[in-house]
Amino acid sequence: MRVLVINSGSSSLKYQVRDTDSNEIAANGLIERIGEGSGGPADHGEAMEDVAAVLEGVLTQKPLDAVGHRVVHGGERFSEPVLINNEITRAIERLNPLAPLHNPANVLGIRAITAKWPDLPQVAVFDTAFHRTLPEHAWRYAVPDSLYRQYGIRRYGFHGTSHEFVTGRAAALLGVPLDGFNAVVAHLGNGASLTAVQGGASIDTSMGFTPLEGLVMGTRSGDLDPSILIYLQRQGLSADEIDTMLNRESGLKALAGNNDMRAIVDAAEAGDRHARLALDVASYRLAKYIGGYHVAVGGAQALVFTAGIGENSAVFRALVVDRLGALGVKLDAGANLVRVTSPRVVSTADSAIPVLVVPTDEEQAIAEATAAIVLAS
Repeated sequence: MRVLVINSGSSSLKYQVRDTDSNEIAANGLIERIGEGSGGPADHGEAMEDVAAVLEGVLTQKPLDAVGHRVVHGGERFSEPVLINNEITRAIERLNPLAPLHNPANVLGIRAITAKWPDLPQVAVFDTAFHRTLPEHAWRYAVPDSLYRQYGIRRYGFHGTSHEFVTGRAAALLGVPLDGFNAVVAHLGNGASLTAVQGGASIDTSMGFTPLEGLVMGTRSGDLDPSILIYLQRQGLSADEIDTMLNRESGLKALAGNNDMRAIVDAAEAGDRHARLALDVASYRLAKYIGGYHVAVGGAQALVFTAGIGENSAVFRALVVDRLGALGVKLDAGANLVRVTSPRVVSTADSAIPVLVVPTDEEQAIAEATAAIVLAS
């Protein structure tokens, strides 16, 4: 099948045309500054017209069979990809309060496609779906039950499409059946999360009710004492100011003045104390989580790094694994420095568990899921 994969952000639209039989990428691109009045498209509908214009020649050769949308939040209802209709679109829209930066844009992308190609099948693939297997003791917060029943406050987890894709590739690399595979998977990009995988399924994950919880990220704080938020409000900061600070002005950016891992590594190697501290804080937090998830899965068979930083920063991988000596995990310094695009082992032969680098491909995962749903419908 020929699938158009759409990843709609609040002011951007990333797209890719993929043939699921050959895995060939026929076209891809990114439209930015949507609705910002600075020369970009006025809205997602206009952005979709721009995409259609770019794809005109490609689609003349072979038309689209379906469209797959990355949808960030599926709440408790959606545990797998679904064929989109008006009711599904409205259900996704009702989840907007749980992902205010993401789901509204996802809905706009769906409606833009509906307006442009009303008869084309569309499928929603949810970031949260892979984590619907979390046991209650992992997704529950120790707060009054009314907060869960009234507001849906619980751990949902994110990056699920990536975690699921990488889990399958890692199990295949090691020759372990997926349903018998236990691992700790680190998706490390500007947003970062760790997932405990047991029997091929997610049983715990570091992001929670929103993508803010967990690891130190590019501009997000990750875990912190919730009383800090109450204290800051009492000092006069508004909820919006706190939200902006924790999501856009914290993490590596707050510690090092920069959220680009490459620049931080370069600065640290040049003697910048703030950059060094940022690397220490981020690697320490991640190593603590890895240790905990190693216990959670009953002994991991692999530690897997993926996404922009996980795949490309040999320095950060080394900083993290160096903290795992108590687990007997050892990195092969030479293998760790090799840059290839295929899954690989970067640990020593005597490491207690293998350390893998497995490139993620969320677009491929979305295209494959979309094709499967459409063909089965």
